[in-house]
Amino acid sequence: FPRKSVEDTDEEFDELCFEFGLELDEITSEKEIISKEQGDCKASEASDIILYKIDVPANRYDLLCLEGLVRGLQVFKNKLEAPRYRRVRPASGEPQKLIITKETAAVRPHAVAAVLRNITFTQERYDSFIELQEKLHQNICRSERSLVAIGTHDLDTISGPFTFTAKPPAQICFKPLNQTKEYTAAELMTLYKTDSHLRHYLHIIEDKPVYPVIHDRNGIVLSMPPIINGDHSKINLKTKNVFIECTAMDLTKAKIVLDMMVTMFSEYCSQPFTVEEAEVVHPDGKTCVYPELAYRTETLSSDFINRKVGINESTEKIAQLLTKMCLKSTATGAGDEIEVEIPPTRSDVIHACDIMEDAAIAYGFNNIVRTTPRTYTVANQFPLNKLTELLRQDLAAAGFTEALNFALCSQEDIADKLGKKIEDTKAIHISNPKTAEFQVARTTLLPGLLKTIAANRKMPLPLKLFEISDVVLKDQKKDVGARNSRRFCAVYYSKSPGFEVIHGLLDRTMQLLEVKPGSTDGYHIRAAEDSTFFPGRCAEIFARGQSVGRLGVLHPDVITRFELTMPCSALEMDLEPFL
Repeated sequence: FPRKSVEDTDEEFDELCFEFGLELDEITSEKEIISKEQGDCKASEASDIILYKIDVPANRYDLLCLEGLVRGLQVFKNKLEAPRYRRVRPASGEPQKLIITKETAAVRPHAVAAVLRNITFTQERYDSFIELQEKLHQNICRSERSLVAIGTHDLDTISGPFTFTAKPPAQICFKPLNQTKEYTAAELMTLYKTDSHLRHYLHIIEDKPVYPVIHDRNGIVLSMPPIINGDHSKINLKTKNVFIECTAMDLTKAKIVLDMMVTMFSEYCSQPFTVEEAEVVHPDGKTCVYPELAYRTETLSSDFINRKVGINESTEKIAQLLTKMCLKSTATGAGDEIEVEIPPTRSDVIHACDIMEDAAIAYGFNNIVRTTPRTYTVANQFPLNKLTELLRQDLAAAGFTEALNFALCSQEDIADKLGKKIEDTKAIHISNPKTAEFQVARTTLLPGLLKTIAANRKMPLPLKLFEISDVVLKDQKKDVGARNSRRFCAVYYSKSPGFEVIHGLLDRTMQLLEVKPGSTDGYHIRAAEDSTFFPGRCAEIFARGQSVGRLGVLHPDVITRFELTMPCSALEMDLEPFL
C-alpha cells in the first residue's frame, strides 16, 4: 500500500481514514495472519509485507481497489483534482462490436462492453485489476455472480465482432482458463463440481437447456459466463489492449460494474482516464454504445445541508467540501443554490441526502458542535424487553444458567429430531442457505438448549439451562407473512428426569409474573400428548384461560437424536400473554 502518497505515519493514515468516513481495521502481514490461525511453523515462509485492512462502505464500489482508494484520499487532501473520465472512439477503424442473439433471453439477456487501449500493467497493477473483479463479483454482482459476471480478455489475441449467444452444452467446446485441454460445457460442469471456487456458480446455468457463451468471429470462445473464461484470450503482464465484457440479469448493475472497471484502471492507459467505446447490438437491431461514463447534475441549497448536518457554513465553503469528496460543486449565484456534478464512479449517490452525508464527512463529524435537541422525549424500555430482563435475573437466581443460541437452525432440529413433520411447524425457510445448519428460522427454543447440553456433556450433572429469546412463526396477518414471538425455555438434564425441578421452576416463574394457581384467572396444567415428550409425562400450561406452553419429560428417542444419554425434562412457554 503506497501509504506515503497520502500520509507519512500509520497514526496519521488512521486519522485520515476516519476523516474520510473509513476505518483502518488492522495493520498486519500475511505472516502474522497465518501465525495466528495456524501457528508459527506454518508462517515461516509467508510474506512480511505490511497489509492494511480497511473497512469500506458496501456501496462505495470506487474504493474497492487501491487505485480508487488512493485517488479518493488524494482528492480529499487537496493533493489531486478529481479526474474527468472520457469515452473516445478508436483512433483508427470502427469500434468493437458485441452482438447479442435472441437465444440469450432465456439465460442471461444483457451485456455491455468496453476497451482499455494501450494499458501498461505491472505485477501490482495486474493483481489489483484481478482483485477488483473478485470484489465486485462478491459485492454488487452478488456472491454467486447471479446478477453480473465480468470477463476480461487480451484483445490482440481475438478478432471482433464478438457474439454473445446461448447454445446446448454439447455444442460448446473450448479450453477453459488454466486448463491444458478442451472440454465441452457438460464436461466442465462435472469437472468444476469439485472445484472449491467455481462450484458455487454452477447452479446458475446447469439446469438450463442452453448455456451462455461469447465467441469472436473465428469461433474462438472468450467465456462461458458466469462460470469461466477461455484460456486463449487470458490477460497477462504483457497485455496492452483489454476487452471487458459484462453479462448480466440486471442491465443497470452491469453498467455500474463496467464503469467501475474502466474508471479505476484507465489511468494506466497511454491517454489517462480515456476509455475506448464498444457497440452492443441487441436482438431487435438496436445499438447501444458503452461505457456510458455518465455525469449528471443535482441542484440543492446550502441551507438544506446546514440544517441537516447541524452546521452554519457559507455556500462557497459547502461547495468546497463536496468537491473534496469527488463531487465537483459550484455555487450558482442564485441565492444559496449549489450545483453538484456526480461522476460515473459515484453510483452510490442517488438522493440529496447522499450529497448531504458527504458534506458532513468532509466537514468532519468531530467538528460538528453538539447541541441540545429541539424535541423533548422521555424514553421507556420496551415492555417486553423489560419483562425479559427481570425474568432473566430471577431465573439465574433459581440456579439455572442462561444460554444464547442462533435464531437459525436446520429443518431436522425443529422437525425430525423432535418427532414432528416440517410442514406442521409453521417454519420460515431460508431460500438460499449457506449451510445445512441454517435452513430455517427456529420455531422453538428447545433444540438449541439440547444442542448446548450435547456440547457440554462432560460438565458435572445436573445441567440446568434456560433461554429467553424470539422464535419466528408464519403469520399471514402480518405484512411480511411472519412474526416474532418471545419464548421462555428451560431444561433439566441429569441421571433422573427431574420433572419436579421443572415444575417448580414453572411455579416460580408464575409467581414472578404474579399469576396465581387457579383454573380461571390463574394458571394450571392439564395432561397432553406431544410426540416430543414421553407418553403420559407431558402437560399443557394454561394461564388466564389460554394455552401458553408445555412441560414434561422428553421422549427417549428425542434425547438420543440429540446425542444425549440421560433423562431430560423441559419447559417452554410464550411470555407475550403476560404483558
